[in-house]
Amino acid sequence: MKPKNGAAASERRLLSRRILLLCFASFFLGMLITDRFGSVPSPIVVPRRLHERELQSLPLEFVARPKPADDRDIMEEVSKTHEAIQYLEKSIDTLQMELAAKRSSNELHGESAGDISKQRKRAFVVIGINTAFSSRKRRDSVRETWMPQGDKLKKLEEEKGIILRFTIGHSATSNNVLDKAIDAEDEIHHDFLRLDHVEGYHKLSAKTKIFFSTAVALWDADFYVKVDDDVHLNLGMLVATLGRHKLKPRVYIGCMKSGPVLSDKNAKYHEPEFWKFGEDGNKYFRHATGQIYAISKDLATYISINQPILHKYANEDVSLGAWFIGLDVEHIDDRDMCCGTPPDCEWKAQAGNVCVASFDWKCSGVCNPVERLKYVHSRCSEGEDAIWSASF
Repeated sequence: MKPKNGAAASERRLLSRRILLLCFASFFLGMLITDRFGSVPSPIVVPRRLHERELQSLPLEFVARPKPADDRDIMEEVSKTHEAIQYLEKSIDTLQMELAAKRSSNELHGESAGDISKQRKRAFVVIGINTAFSSRKRRDSVRETWMPQGDKLKKLEEEKGIILRFTIGHSATSNNVLDKAIDAEDEIHHDFLRLDHVEGYHKLSAKTKIFFSTAVALWDADFYVKVDDDVHLNLGMLVATLGRHKLKPRVYIGCMKSGPVLSDKNAKYHEPEFWKFGEDGNKYFRHATGQIYAISKDLATYISINQPILHKYANEDVSLGAWFIGLDVEHIDDRDMCCGTPPDCEWKAQAGNVCVASFDWKCSGVCNPVERLKYVHSRCSEGEDAIWSASF
């Protein structure tokens, strides 16, 4: 184990190198713009009168005329420059978040920055499928429909950088039969991510924090997604959607809603801290519905760093939205992530607008998923090969 002073020096050197690279990138970007829109004036000064006399003595056909600019070329260069600036801004934000994450990890575990970077694997997206001890049949339904299995699952990780895991914690007692059953299931399928968390329905907010923190510690991904095990998902459409927002910093993607704050203790989604949201009848701030949502790397890192002090409300989706209040976050409302089950998603697929995710609002997931998920898949699936041809 390296001393903390050595780790800090290593972090500073690493940050300095990355900033130097960004400076070079900015310099070359400036050179590109200068070359496209006009060269830098020459330091050789020609007397104005002599220059005018020389031009007047030349035949008209030898006098250079300015070349008319092609508007399309100019707009294309402007667009490329804008994308490059976006990329540089995101790179700086990401570096700052990574440095903060490494400092936090060093303080907690006494590890050097180099040790941490060696442990993390690069990925495009980490998808955590929220599940419970009692949901074995649901998991099997997911495996039989939209989630690749065996060698295909491994190939998806290695070739596409798409990580898929059922996320589950542990029971309140050690060596419980429930934990042993999950261990046995994982020996067969190798598709679990075990969390340092005690399972319980009213502990979903805590589980969400721990999932993002665990995923960030294991994978260096562009996006992190949480989806419930009773939702139908089209992986190709999901990664294509995420790919459209890859250059943006701090994005929060899902079906945004603003439901009522329920003060009635007998209500299903009762909010014990209803008084914090003002008068009776008020609504929550905008947040993504809990069936599925995606956040970018910097937001997942933010949760990982600050998880001990992030407040947990009764409802997990409200908690996630609350953690981003006050941050410079772009909320992306994508209704393709909350299609209804057939006929809704089926009609959209027939019209060429395949949904990212489908479920029944009245059940907060596909109603009777063990029996109906295969039916939904048969009507609304993008096709087994879509994920392999998806561009992101």
